[in-house]
Amino acid sequence: MWSFLGIGAQKAGTTWLYSQLERHLQLAFPLGKEAHFWDRPHNATAIAGYLSQFANNADVAGEMTPSYATLPISVVREIHACNPHLRLIYLIRNPIDRAWSSALMALQRAQMTLDEASDAWFSDHFHSAASRKRGDYQACLQTWREVFPKQQMLVLRFEQITNEPEVLINRCFQHLGVAPLDPEQLRQHGCREKIFAGPGYPLRPSLKPVLQNLYEDKIKILARYLDMDLDAWLDD
Repeated sequence: MWSFLGIGAQKAGTTWLYSQLERHLQLAFPLGKEAHFWDRPHNATAIAGYLSQFANNADVAGEMTPSYATLPISVVREIHACNPHLRLIYLIRNPIDRAWSSALMALQRAQMTLDEASDAWFSDHFHSAASRKRGDYQACLQTWREVFPKQQMLVLRFEQITNEPEVLINRCFQHLGVAPLDPEQLRQHGCREKIFAGPGYPLRPSLKPVLQNLYEDKIKILARYLDMDLDAWLDD
């Protein structure tokens, strides 16, 4: 049965999380990672075909596509109509770091070197509608929470992947209703290994004020919205 969705955020550890969740014997990903169904044109026939991929699975089945976080509310309502009890997972990362990581990915796709990209090139990417939308976690959460009950959405922080990955993974297992795994077993599964890590270039000092101007206020508002201490994001 179709039971859960990982909805993002982009560049916030979803590939790593998928690699950990798919190892659990009670979890199934019939479509692999990033099916990109709901963020593309679809009709009733296509939806039926999509759901049929999960129907014959006895395990807790789902998929993970980071772009789903920014779906319009009309599509979120379609998803709810298919399964109002769907469990949702949303990883959030310091939006300043997320924007920089996303820009570096765009740089690679453009087959450019870091030295070839000017500050203006990066600034344009940071200010693009797509980048700003993906970094506006509160807007994403408000859209999904308007349709799904708050308790069906598990919000996790990217920092836990480094600091306490075993805790994060078992929180996911609990949320999805499957058995927890021993921390040592998770470590054997590579929970402390990087998956699909980016080039790791440090943020240019000249670009930091640009990103701070874009996200400092949003971080403060998000902290109040989630009742979560995000001061570390402001101190980075």
